Amino acid sequence: MEEEKRYALLIDADNVSSKYIDIVTKEAQSFGNVTIRRIYGDWTSNLKNSWKECLLNNALSPIQQYSYTTGKNSSDSALIIDAMDILYMDNVDGFILVSSDSDFTKLAMRLRESGKHVIGMGESKTPTPFVRACEQFKTLDVLYKNAVEQRKKPAQKVYAKKRIKVVANENENIQETEQAEPITNLQAIKATIISLLDENSDEEGWMYLSELGNMIQKMYSDFDCRNYGYTKFGKMIESFPELQTRKDDSSNGITKIVLVRKKEENEGR
Repeated sequence: MEEEKRYALLIDADNVSSKYIDIVTKEAQSFGNVTIRRIYGDWTSNLKNSWKECLLNNALSPIQQYSYTTGKNSSDSALIIDAMDILYMDNVDGFILVSSDSDFTKLAMRLRESGKHVIGMGESKTPTPFVRACEQFKTLDVLYKNAVEQRKKPAQKVYAKKRIKVVANENENIQETEQAEPITNLQAIKATIISLLDENSDEEGWMYLSELGNMIQKMYSDFDCRNYGYTKFGKMIESFPELQTRKDDSSNGITKIVLVRKKEENEGR
């Protein structure tokens, strides 16, 4: 059995809202065992009150960093120094950097040079250099917006009174992220998928869905099918009228292997 990967979760509280904490922790745990959980900020500031409520519930270790000058994020240097210390201790397989600040671009690049898996998390406003420096990047405001919309879909007649306060709070937060859009738009993803099929499919035009998904992820670190309203990559592919999928039995006769190709011109009519 393969040993579970270990990660260090480092959060810049000056550049990420506490409303994303559930998404951050859930996504982090999906990658492996989060053995180090630290959050950086000036905890003497009233602006951090919303984060303070999250610390104990999510087992986050607060790292105090005073603001020595006005208008300057002093948490950056503390986070970077800690990240390098953790790197040299060599007791984690990867890092999860949570911030919308491009100042961590060089850090992400340095960690990857040392063979560490680097996941970034931040809002859609995050500068492109930091997004591209990470192997994967989770767009928090887009995931948050989609999660709230999904929770509002089921009928709420029975629970309306009990949930009215919760929904009201969610609506207040969703107003702040109404303009949240994926960093890479769906048309660009679709065009790249079709291009990859042209270049990498077999003689009959077929390509493994998993292989295609891996290539897209490597080309766009911010790619996540949930950003576009799909729960699975296969569902996204099936929604494209230009493409078709096929399921074949594997050698054990149980697992389905999914392939994808472009439709022939006469098939699309």
